[in-house]
Formats: sequence, C-alpha cells, structure tokens
Amino acid sequence: SLSLFPHLYNGPKEGWQVYSSAQDPDGRCICTVVAPEQNLCSRDAKSRQLRQLLEKVQNMSQSIEVLNLRTQRDFQYVLKMETQMKGLKAKFRQIEDDRKTLMTKHFQELKEKMDELLPLIPVLEQYKTDAKLITQFKEEIRNLSAVLTGIQEEIGAYDYEELHQRVLSLETRLRDCMKKLTCGKLMKITGPVTVKTSGTRFGAWMTDPLASEKNNRVWYMDSYTNNKIVREYKSIADFVSGAESRTYNLPFKWAGTNHVVYNGSLYFNKYQSNIIIKYSFDMGRVLAQRSLEYAGFHNVYPYTWGGFSDIDLMADEIGLWAVYATNQNAGNIVISQLNQDTLEVMKSWSTGYPKRSAGESFMICGTLYVTNSHLTGAKVYYSYSTKTSTYEYTDIPFHNQYFHISMLDYNARDRALYAWNNGHQVLFNVTLFHIIKTEDDT
Repeated sequence: SLSLFPHLYNGPKEGWQVYSSAQDPDGRCICTVVAPEQNLCSRDAKSRQLRQLLEKVQNMSQSIEVLNLRTQRDFQYVLKMETQMKGLKAKFRQIEDDRKTLMTKHFQELKEKMDELLPLIPVLEQYKTDAKLITQFKEEIRNLSAVLTGIQEEIGAYDYEELHQRVLSLETRLRDCMKKLTCGKLMKITGPVTVKTSGTRFGAWMTDPLASEKNNRVWYMDSYTNNKIVREYKSIADFVSGAESRTYNLPFKWAGTNHVVYNGSLYFNKYQSNIIIKYSFDMGRVLAQRSLEYAGFHNVYPYTWGGFSDIDLMADEIGLWAVYATNQNAGNIVISQLNQDTLEVMKSWSTGYPKRSAGESFMICGTLYVTNSHLTGAKVYYSYSTKTSTYEYTDIPFHNQYFHISMLDYNARDRALYAWNNGHQVLFNVTLFHIIKTEDDT
C-alpha cells in the first residue's frame, strides 16, 4: 500500500512518514520503508538550544557550589558570633541590675556598644533563612541538571551531521527499493477524502501525472456538455479556496467528463464527434486532433449514467489510453493505446464487457478496471489485462459517498483515484499488490 498522495496533504511536521510497502508473491511484506520528511532536521536547532541551556545550568550549579562553600564558612562564623552576642546580652542585663554598684562611665560605654550590636540580631536571623534557601536552590539545580541531561541523551543521541547522513542513506535505499517495484494489481480502494464541494452534478477535475513533485496544478471542467472553459489552480490549496490562477477558453466544446491532462496537455473528446483533441496549456492552442475510428459517440455507447461519456481518455504508468465501444465489437468495450503526440492508435484490445453496463472505468499499469454502476453499492466488477489479453471478474467495493459518480480516473503519480461524486470532488486511495523485481529479472 502506498501512502495517500503525500504531496497533497501535509502530515505532522515531526515524526516518521510511511513511503511505500510491497509484498512478494508469497504474501511476505517486502521493502517497507519509513523515512523522515526532509525538513525534520529542524530538531537539531532544538538540540542545540537544549545543550546551551544545559551548559547554563551547569555553570549556575558551579556558581551555587562556590557560593554554598562561602556561605557555610560564613555561617559557622555567624553562629559563633550569635552565641557571643547572646552571652553579652545576658551579661549586660546582669550588669544593669547591679549598675548602682558600678561606675557610671563604664556602664554607659558598655551600653553604647550593646546598642550598636542589637540591630545585627534580625540580620543574623535573615542570614540563616537565606542559607536554607541557598541549600534548597542547590538541590533544585541538581535535579534540573539531571532532567536536562536525560532529555539530551534521549533526543540528542546523534548530532545533526550524523542524523542527516543517516536520513540521506535511508532515502537512497528507499529509492533503490522503489525502482524494483513493478506495476501492481488493484487489491483495495479506500476513502473517499472530500476535497471540495462545487459545480454541477457532473464534471471533471485532475492533475498531471507527469508533472514534477513541485508542480501541483489542478484543472477543473464543470458539466459534461455545452462548456469549453477550463479553470486552472496552482495547487490543491488554491483549488479548495477558489483562487484561480488562469482560465482557458478551448476552441471546441467538450463531450462527457472523461478528459485527461497528460504531460502538460489536455486530451478531450470534441462535442458531437469521435474526434480527440490535444490542447497544450503552455502554448494555448491545439497541437493535434484525430478521429477515433468506429468509436461510438453522443450517447451511442455511454457509461450507465449517460452524459455523452462514450469516449473515456485516461493515463497510467504505461501511457495514454482511450476506452470506448464500437458496432464492430457489438457495443462492448474496446481499449486503445494512443500515441500522445499524434493521437494515432498504436494497439487495440477488444473485450466482452458491454460499455453501457459499465459505471466508470480506469487504467492501472495496463489493466482496465470497470465498475458495475455509477450509483450506491458500486464496485470494481471486471478487469482486463492488456499485457496478457485476459479478463477476470473481481469484487472490489468502494464507498460511493454522494450516490452518483460521473468521473473516476487514476493518477499514477499520486497513486489515487480522482472522482466527481455528485458535485463533490473526492479522492480515493488504492492498494496495489506489487511484484519485486530481482537482479536476475530481465
């Protein structure tokens, strides 16, 4: 199972992210790899701050230790002085009682000295209190130092350079492993994730599977007929917020909702015809157009929901495809691989599945997967492999959350299904069964 379109949804900024997993033919899990996101090394700044804090605490601890030694030494002197003062006070009281027998001069001198010493008594009491606080402070510093050291040992086992090298090594091993993944067989569909609610009941939205990782433009085509306006958004976030970056006015109206953007160009079925148009977004003009020979159009062989969905254009890991039906094949589905530049049919496969009985269909790794309905309860019911020219009946359910699907297309870059679900733009995740290529495989 591959992660759910990671470039579309940002996960937590800290932690680990599952990139890919696979199975060998015996069902064993192979090449399950996790790696942190590239910006995770921000943790190093926190480690550096922690080390600086720990150094400050250690410096404070040393200063407190010196202060404590001095305080203890002075405290012993103060205690001795306090005892002497208390004795002097008692003696003074005795002398005061006998003052009549002493000379007035000597008594007055002694009393003045005692008056000078009396204010020191509360100072000495405060000194003893401060000494206790210093002892407590010293203990707290010791505890804090132990905690910080423990935290540093927990998160700072590796310095930045070592951690960075480990991440780079892991990413290299991951990419080497990913290269050994061949195309997979569809096992499960999960979701959907509702990205946006907009438009009419019918429409199409898509991204380019051949775009770079940083290019996440979204194209939006509302309705299945009587329209030729394509809206472009720079990202999923802009699409959700409605911030259009550009609008294209196509030279022809389109038919249906089964368009595809592939390698920077839009491929669509021209209204009321079996002509396929290739339109370049960058150049803003038609680069090629060609009739799809014998293909039914204008609701002759649509999907179950109608909507001029006779010709379905799609792309997968192998290339560009057209799915349609002909009278020659008795209205059953025909699969044709197209040249993306000239739109010529390079090869075709005739299936035995009636086009009018199909809800929607999509290609993954050269295999066509057909749903049995566009309504609630739909499932992937039939598949046809162009590699082996064989078919099989399947039972892969998926959640038709909003009850009516008018577009369902696979995006090989995102490993996801884009769908238009009754005025809601949604995404499904797919789980593929992979075969691992070995060095001996040719």
